Amino acid sequence: MMEHAIERPECQSCRATVDTGAGEDAIGRRTFLVQSGILAAIAALSACGGLGEVTSPNVPTNSSIKIADYPALGSVGGVAMVAFGNAPVAIVRTSDTDFLALSRICPHQGGIVQLSRTDFVCPRHGATFDLSGHWIGGQRTSNLRQYVTSYDAASGTLTVG
Repeated sequence: MMEHAIERPECQSCRATVDTGAGEDAIGRRTFLVQSGILAAIAALSACGGLGEVTSPNVPTNSSIKIADYPALGSVGGVAMVAFGNAPVAIVRTSDTDFLALSRICPHQGGIVQLSRTDFVCPRHGATFDLSGHWIGGQRTSNLRQYVTSYDAASGTLTVG
């Protein structure tokens, strides 16, 4: 079995060999640069990936509204824009006793979606969502985040989150 010698560079001024500490487990320059690039990309995506919270912030516990305070919610298909803490939310009445609560923050880059007749549109890149929060056109992205709702018909109160 033949042993491979590790080449050691010479010092240019005294011609002595220099131990660089590069043993058999050392990585080459190209591998180092590729791996560094990958790590930089992961860090950049993580910064954007933090959008998980930015694009769908949590609604404070027991956030609620009185339906009577929002005339648009008086009929099925009505939409009201509300805010719970730092979470802008669209409330959609889907039946006499059911409501849908959607994050108004676009999952693509965090723009606040606006109501446009029968859908929501992101002003940043034109992503369009139906009143159920499903992406239907424009900049491709995921659906709007949906929050859990509970409606108390006796008190006319909708609790979100």
